[in-house]
Amino acid sequence: MDLSWFPHRFLRPRGWGLLVSGIFALLLAQVMGRRDLLALGIFLIALPLLAVLGIRLLKPGFAVYREFSPASVETQSTTTVSLAISGDGFPGGRVMMAEQLPPRFGEPPSFYYPSRSAAASGLSRYEYHLRSGKRGQFRIGPVSAEFSDPFGLSLHRHEVNGSDLLTVTPAAINLPDTRLSGARGNDGITATTQRANPSDDDVMTREYRYGDPMRRVHWPATARQGTLMIRQEESVTTPEATLVLDTRLSAFAGGMGPFATPGPDGKHPELITTENFEWSVVAAMSIAAHLVEKNFALRVLDVHAAPGFHTSSSAPWPEEEIYSGSSGLSAVADSLAALELDEDESATGTRTNGGHPVLGEALLEKLAMHRRRGPLIALLGNLTSAEAHRLAPAAEFGANAFAIVVTDRPQEAHPILETLRLGGWRAMAANYRTSLPSAWAYFDEVQFFTAPSGKTALDSGRAPTVGPRS
Repeated sequence: MDLSWFPHRFLRPRGWGLLVSGIFALLLAQVMGRRDLLALGIFLIALPLLAVLGIRLLKPGFAVYREFSPASVETQSTTTVSLAISGDGFPGGRVMMAEQLPPRFGEPPSFYYPSRSAAASGLSRYEYHLRSGKRGQFRIGPVSAEFSDPFGLSLHRHEVNGSDLLTVTPAAINLPDTRLSGARGNDGITATTQRANPSDDDVMTREYRYGDPMRRVHWPATARQGTLMIRQEESVTTPEATLVLDTRLSAFAGGMGPFATPGPDGKHPELITTENFEWSVVAAMSIAAHLVEKNFALRVLDVHAAPGFHTSSSAPWPEEEIYSGSSGLSAVADSLAALELDEDESATGTRTNGGHPVLGEALLEKLAMHRRRGPLIALLGNLTSAEAHRLAPAAEFGANAFAIVVTDRPQEAHPILETLRLGGWRAMAANYRTSLPSAWAYFDEVQFFTAPSGKTALDSGRAPTVGPRS
């Protein structure tokens, strides 16, 4: 007989059956005047009620240990979740458990405790797999336990332990080798010629640049030249690339507008993003992987000259700017996982930072401190003409300067690209349909020449764009 329609909050169907039977026995005892039916009715009613009370007062304690392998996973890749559950004072009743998951992962896995292969210590192990097509941070767990007394009369549900955070990072796309990453040497290794014990006459010098440390001032050469001169024997053997990442909501609001994806907690339940910003995030991940593999140290900044990931809830080091090696690349991936558009940005996108407008003096000063140590790459959203004019002079601070303007209508971005190009940038426009490898290779394919003003220009005479994937 199917008794699934019975309410299951406190009693199982068997418990409800005894309770109903006890009430029926009491009614018969009242009608027939039988004391034995009275005793039976009281017993049948008391047994499930005592089971409900006992399972709440003497409920077993459980401990859940959860582990992800790998600890953070790329989009469209699978992570294995390993659960180890132990019971303290487990009375032997049947326990139904289920792992609570965000809706995007589908039906939550369920299992019984103890497992068939449970150890003698009572430790039961389980495994299941998760995969997400979107980046972000997701709460996995807690485990909800549904256990009963040894007779299967009562039912009690409660959550066991807490949850753990699964980080889903954007997957890097392989980028073709180009001349862009070779600006400071072959495969990111700077070749330097340096004497073992140079004398004052042997030391090579250059003029002082803003941001150079005073300890490197060469005073004899300064006295001869009449201007501050800097020693060059302290060559940087590891080139540095700088990535400027635009995270302004105003720069990416357009087209279909911003949408949300699940986030890690209740205070910020959603990541604010757009299709174009997701493309920009994947581009940042891919460019970072490409440059780090070429032995570059990567400096990441936002358009306010602040550390690029200082607003990301998933960043392991929010105030860090420079990343290098495999550990640095892993930190970049984790930081990009929950990076979202800045919803505090004003509608005009002209919020100031330290009194300076975005893409203005503060950013130029920061870039000037590390001028010409490697390529300068900017991933930007929609720019106003004023913002493009403020950013244009920054090109001189990179060994080469490359800008990708991610916008809904790349074909309408020519005036902005022309402004950047006249400032010395190699600039192009793209949108979320653009093939990222094609966009990256485009800088290498287009022929640039030096204009009479000394700035970089295109031989085609117009600002380039890259169309959507075919």
